[in-house]
Formats: sequence, structure tokens, C-alpha cells
Amino acid sequence: MLFVDAPPVELESCESVRLDDPGRMNELLRSGRFQAVVVRPELLTQLTDDRRREAIIMKFSDRGQAILDPQSRIVWCNSVMQEWCGSDPRGKAFQEALGTGPIAANHRDPFEQVLSGKPASFRSHQETEHAPSYLDVNLQPLKSSAGEVAEMLALCRDVSAEVEQQKKLDALHKAGRELAALDVTQLAEMSEVERIALLKHNLRQYIHDLLHYDTIEVRLLDRQTGELKPLLEDGMTPEARDRILFAKPMGNGVTGFVAHTGRSYLCPDTATDPHYILGASGARSSMTVPLTFEDAVVGTLNVESPHPNFFGQDDLQFTELFSREIATALHTLDLLTAQQNCAATQALDFVGREIALPLDELLASAAALLKQGEPISEETHRHLQRILDNARRVKSSVKEVAERVTPPDPGLAAEQILDGKRVLVIDQDERVRRSAHVLLERLGATAETAGTAAEGLAMLAATPYDAVFVEVRPIDLGGYDTYCKIRETRPGIRIAMTNGFGYDAAHSLVKARQDGLKYVLFKPFKQEQVVNAVLNVVPVTVPLAVPAPAGTF
Repeated sequence: MLFVDAPPVELESCESVRLDDPGRMNELLRSGRFQAVVVRPELLTQLTDDRRREAIIMKFSDRGQAILDPQSRIVWCNSVMQEWCGSDPRGKAFQEALGTGPIAANHRDPFEQVLSGKPASFRSHQETEHAPSYLDVNLQPLKSSAGEVAEMLALCRDVSAEVEQQKKLDALHKAGRELAALDVTQLAEMSEVERIALLKHNLRQYIHDLLHYDTIEVRLLDRQTGELKPLLEDGMTPEARDRILFAKPMGNGVTGFVAHTGRSYLCPDTATDPHYILGASGARSSMTVPLTFEDAVVGTLNVESPHPNFFGQDDLQFTELFSREIATALHTLDLLTAQQNCAATQALDFVGREIALPLDELLASAAALLKQGEPISEETHRHLQRILDNARRVKSSVKEVAERVTPPDPGLAAEQILDGKRVLVIDQDERVRRSAHVLLERLGATAETAGTAAEGLAMLAATPYDAVFVEVRPIDLGGYDTYCKIRETRPGIRIAMTNGFGYDAAHSLVKARQDGLKYVLFKPFKQEQVVNAVLNVVPVTVPLAVPAPAGTF
């Protein structure tokens, strides 16, 4: 290994020589002692022939490599590049040789950029049968002794697997959003049977189309009894379909073991696995993952294959990702089913759908006028306050009518859990604000909502609230900044930040937790957590699954 004016590279079983004088490079190469050379790109043009060029690009690399002339024609390439091109590509334009489509570059033409002396990168999509589907191409200028760009060095990396994996991930996330892809109003009008049918239909479609599994079983965990009740199955035997299973470590198959431990399980050979109980006829391997929501097991997903060792780590990764989407959909449908069981749902939904949000906008506007910096007359202040009071009186009157015409909800205590509490919800999503009205008012609270942080802060300044729910990324202000301003406006108020599983790039949740935040609510809101946040109750949680040992996932 010869190093020419370049730092050494650690390579096992290689004898290396450091050369400080580039002028002796060809002399030493002609000795035949060296199989590869590491050199700065601008010295490449000092080589005397193609064979030495091949050596300098390092033959041990698995990347496609080529040297291009100023017209982007290939003057040399290594064996990897030649294989991708399907024939000797010398003399052909780089894109023509590879059969690439349009260059996905963010700026000007990358070849022109390199000719100006600057490196460039782009991703290409190949349409030939020889080349990988996607290549990441890095172009480096090779300058002559006069300082002009004489040639270009192209280093190409096959990223087809990465691109295809990302496409599959995107498809899985999209499918997850569509598992229960109806808004709150539509779902609230569906019966429990209709909701289950919707979920089963979507699950079958996406598991078959995206994960390509034909033999599947989905079970839901009964939190009271620990029984794993069948929700969906395709390809399982009648005995397996009707089998009663519990979330226990032994005697309940792989499914019971996974539900108990909360960990995924690959069964490479059903004939020798101590946990496996026959599910599909002729199955030789299986994969089972827990369906978890907020760190609690809510069910299991099991798939089986007639081939041993059929499922690998990639299959496990994709299935675990999709299982989270399934769990979220199950949570959504379960929450809305609970709302459906409430006898007053239709009346309260009417308030949320037709009256609550317009009145909230009226409240926000009046509060903003009261908060504005310019002084207002006492009479104007009195009129604005009357608007606030009357808007709230309208909502209260409609709620009283709804309560009089419907029987009490037997699922609640004699007094509604949040009776007398006033809660402000700040969220840009109108569907979330509607859902918050339905849930909070069913629990006895008075709910008011704002679409922006500015509107919410104005309402806080004008009205005392028992608690405020604010999304982690308000449309007009950072989540942490909003959290701080809420505490300044109403010191001591109970605050919960809400999140819809999006990426918190500003780390608002982390900062707020360090600053005393107790509650984070995931959308759609779960009744128990809403109650705890409003009443400032620290919940005592009993895990439904045994925690995994340290260092496991």
C-alpha cells in the first residue's frame, strides 16, 4: 500500500509505505510492489496510464468509480462500474452509460459545478437491468498542474436497499394513519360492530399488501381478565382460532408469552420451540409482536410461514413499526366506542359540532381585545365582558338541556368526575378541538379551545382555568415558549402538553419536563389521563407486561 501525500488508512494485513514526494509516484508504481494507492484527488492526473488509475482508486472498494472528461464522458472506470453499465462504457456520457433518469439535484447541474472547481453530489435513478435502481454519486474535481479542472472523479454508492426501505416505511406510516381514517364525527356515528369491521378490513389489506403476510392472527388483551381475545385471523386452523389464550409466560403459546413479556419473539423452527402451539397447518416458523400503546400491551400480532427460518430482523423491524400503528388505531376506536356508549353523546356531539367551536372563536376574539396593549374605555370593557359571559351562558344552557333529555351515564359516578372544572385546549387541529369538547364535557368539565398560542394566552389572561392542554408545536409559537408564557400568565395552573406522535424537533417536551411539566397527553386523548391531568393526580400504573431486561428493546 503506497500513501502519496495523504494520511494513512488502517487496513489489516497490508504493508504500507508513506511517500511525501508525489514526483516519485510513477517510479515506485512501475516496480510492481504495490496493489493500491491512496492519494489526494488533485494528484490523480499525474498517473501515467489507466492501470495505475485503477490502482489509485483502490481496487478493494466495492463502490462504482469512474474518471470523466470535461464533457462528462467516461475515460476510465473500475470493474464495479463496468458491471453496472453492462458493457465497456468508455467514451460514453456518464448518464447515458448508466441509463439514469433526471438528476435529483437541489441546485445547478452537478457536472457544471464540478467543472467550476467545487465538489457536487446527487442521487440518480437507473432504468437499465444492470445498474442498481438508485445510486448516490459524489463528484470531485481533478485539477491539472496549472490549476484547471482536467477531469472529474465519480464515486458511486448503491443505495437501492435504503431507498426501498424508506419507501416501505413511508407506506407503513401512511397505512397506519388510514387504519382508522375517519374523523371524530364519522367514527362517533358508527356502531362498535361497524368500527371493528372497518379495522379488520384495513388490517387485512395493509398486512397483505405491505408486509406480504398471508397467515395472520390479531388478538386483543382484556385488561380485566388477561385473556387474549381473537380479533382477526387468516389461515389459522379452527382449533387455533377458537383457542383460549391468556397473557402468561407458559402454557399459552408464543402469543401468551409475548403478551406477558411485552417483547417480540421469532420462532425459527416450530418443531423445537418450547413455546409454540400449532396455529397454521404446516407452519415451520412464526413471528409474534406485541401491540403496545403508551408502554402497555393491548394485543398481539402473529404471522406464520410453512418455511423454517422464514422471518428475519428486517421483517421484525417493519412488523414492529406497523404494530405501533395498529395499537394507535385500536386505542382510537376503543376511546370512541366508550363515547358511543354514553347516552348523552349525540346531544353533546351536537354542541361540539355546531356551537362549541364558533363560540370559542367568539371568546378568543373578545379576550384578545381585552388583552390588547391600547387602553379601552370602561364601557367597551363592560361590553366585551358581557360577550364572554353570554357566550359561556349559551354553552351552559345547551348542556343543561342535553342532560335533562337524556338519562344519566351508568359508567360514571353519581357526580361527574370533572364537574365544575374549566379546561382550555390549545390546538391548531379543529378535529382535536372538537374531540376535546366531546370528551371533557361528557366528564362534566367546561371545555374551551383556541387554535393558536396567542388566542389561548389571551383567553388565559381574561379567564381563570383549572387546567390547560397545549400542543407541543403551536402554529404561531414554540411549544416550550408557550409553556413558559402560560405559567407567567397563570402561575400554578395545571398544564399538560399534547402530542400526536410527531417529531419534537425543538425538544419542547424535554425542556418542559425539566421545568416541572408532569403530564404529556397523546392524541386522541385518553379519558383516564385527561382526568389525572385536570385533577393533578399522579397515576399509580401497574404494567400490563413484564418490563424487558436492561439493554433490550
